[in-house]
Amino acid sequence: MHGAIPFTRFMDLALYCPVYGYYEKEGDTIGRGGDFFTNVSVGTLFGELLARQFAEWLKGSQKSKVQSPKSKVQALREEIGTEEVGEAGQEQLQIVEAGAHRGTLAVDILSWMRENRPTLFECLEYWIIEPSLRRQEWQSKTLAGFSGQVHWASQFKEMRTGEKGGRVGKAIRGIIFCNELLDAMPIRRFGWDASRRVWFEWGVAFERECFVWTRMPLAETAGDLLALKAEMTGLRDVLPDGFTIESCPAAVRWWAEAAECLAAGKILAIDYGFTDEELLRPERRNGTVRAYRGHHLSDDVLADPGQQDLTAHVNFSAIQRAGESAGLRTDALQYQSQFLISLLEKTMVDLSSDRVQQFQTLTHPEHLGRAFRVLVQARDWSLQALA
Repeated sequence: MHGAIPFTRFMDLALYCPVYGYYEKEGDTIGRGGDFFTNVSVGTLFGELLARQFAEWLKGSQKSKVQSPKSKVQALREEIGTEEVGEAGQEQLQIVEAGAHRGTLAVDILSWMRENRPTLFECLEYWIIEPSLRRQEWQSKTLAGFSGQVHWASQFKEMRTGEKGGRVGKAIRGIIFCNELLDAMPIRRFGWDASRRVWFEWGVAFERECFVWTRMPLAETAGDLLALKAEMTGLRDVLPDGFTIESCPAAVRWWAEAAECLAAGKILAIDYGFTDEELLRPERRNGTVRAYRGHHLSDDVLADPGQQDLTAHVNFSAIQRAGESAGLRTDALQYQSQFLISLLEKTMVDLSSDRVQQFQTLTHPEHLGRAFRVLVQARDWSLQALA
């Protein structure tokens, strides 16, 4: 095993190495000229629909009994239907986006808010959680028109503790969301050795001038595997040799930290993903990790590290459990088509012909409608949460 590294380390370097990482490349990797399409590359409609939903959620926040003279703050309360804005404008609402790439989605959301909810827009803080200084630079250029509205932090704790200008002693009241972020977090891959009836970890070695898969021993105490081992006890007699399951502890930790930072409001994830049961189906004996390059899907995820996107389906069951363990309530886990169609029906948006085409791409089951799922969890607005 000399020279082998766990796949989670390989994926981390291939995507996020400051020098050679795929997501650190200057050229844009999304859209027709890139390697894959996303909801954002379809057009501005996706961001505008999200903005409508965010405004609706903020409007639905619970009213407090505190009364104050009508002012700019009161105008905001009347517009969004909440008393949770604080006196003299001291209490602001936040939209926090993680994984903003070049900031295009943030522009779409903020542009809609500025035009359609101007009072809310003025009292809104838009935060981007971005650990890469290079990507922060890209985003700041894209969002130059909103320079006074947008703030950056490399991680959630900077917002809580006040590091780098964060919000001292305060937690997030509003919306935390990520779009196609969790599927790009490095995963661990576990395989089944049918002859020895033990689990091992898939690692990566370098042989004959190329990267190859190799089996690495796994400690019985490996926490990422314990829950899955318990679920699969009755399946071990029929599992084929090399059957692979995946775990993403980074995504679970990220979601748990976001949940802890949410004092009141919603947390939303839009991504490729399955539930526990779906991940254990026989047809997924090799797991879900895949590579994208030039809009072509490949199983050869070890080829040309840094030159192709690597992604694995999110385990939404694990993410949901992490949020509920932090005290959140699960409001929805549904296909993107269900989420967007329901939103369109509620808001009665009149779509022009070009936007009808965008909406069809976002919701059609053969396009993005069933490829993505939406998880929404919440912590109720209350005087205690806002104290």
